[in-house]
Amino acid sequence: MLIYTKQSVPMLSVQPKGKQKGCAGCNRKIKDRYLLKALDKYWHEDCLKCACCDCRLGEVGSTLYTKANLILCRRDYLRLFGTTGNCAACSKLIPAFEMVMRARDNVYHLDCFACQLCNQRDAPQHKFLAEAKGETK
Repeated sequence: MLIYTKQSVPMLSVQPKGKQKGCAGCNRKIKDRYLLKALDKYWHEDCLKCACCDCRLGEVGSTLYTKANLILCRRDYLRLFGTTGNCAACSKLIPAFEMVMRARDNVYHLDCFACQLCNQRDAPQHKFLAEAKGETK
């Protein structure tokens, strides 16, 4: 089962004359001189976009991320799934469809997110109140 994939986004390629490719994003022929190839498919420059922020992936870096049939930029992948795609408490994989809790750079299953002081799961404000008082790191 493919959990997430980090792919390289190649630089723009020059399309040979007379051999137009179909775009994976809009299904139209790519008539432009330049096209992108990512995930073994061809794309118009405007069609290869992040599913969350709509940024053009050919412009924001040399990598893209895929998970649960979403194509994401690095920033949105990390925002949605954390650095590993695993829960910071139990280290188990967080499926892409599952609701999560986020605290700073960490992502948690809803059932794993608990107060660090009393281990109570239904009171996430405890940890943040203690942190505001300087009682935790």
